[in-house]
Amino acid sequence: MVEPRGVSELHTSFSGRDTCARRPRILLGVSGSVAAIKVPILAKLLAEFADMQIITTGASRKLLSDEELSSLNLPVKGDEHEWHAWKTVGDPVLHIELRRWADCLLIAPLSANTLAKVAQGFCDNLLTCVVRAWDFEKPLLVAPAMNTFMWDSPFTSKHLATLQELGASIIPPADG
Repeated sequence: MVEPRGVSELHTSFSGRDTCARRPRILLGVSGSVAAIKVPILAKLLAEFADMQIITTGASRKLLSDEELSSLNLPVKGDEHEWHAWKTVGDPVLHIELRRWADCLLIAPLSANTLAKVAQGFCDNLLTCVVRAWDFEKPLLVAPAMNTFMWDSPFTSKHLATLQELGASIIPPADG
């Protein structure tokens, strides 16, 4: 199987880290790009060396079936989970718990819409709330996936530059 770009680099970045004798913890954010159909392959590769949880957006769930996600045997969270456990002040808040749990946040694919939201600090779903609360001492990697016209938009380069200023690493898209 051909390994998606960036997976070997991510594995290498964790190889030398001391994570207190435990596997690294990767939070995989999935936004609504057609490239979301490759998430099961990516998640399986990452799960070979890391503990994982997946955050889906509403748009990404239109591209991924419940069967595909459940076959991964990984925790999958979405907007519906954000307020499920919260009843009163003092109860755990999911986006904060996920931020604390993760050693790394990888958003793959990162749609143009979610890129714009994240670059502007919007937090209107579970994934964008995690990013807004993210500890930038930990790695944040993003893998943009959009059509060529969107990629070539001046908005895209401005939004990516904003993420890089915050400390995010960009995994550039492959052609085609």
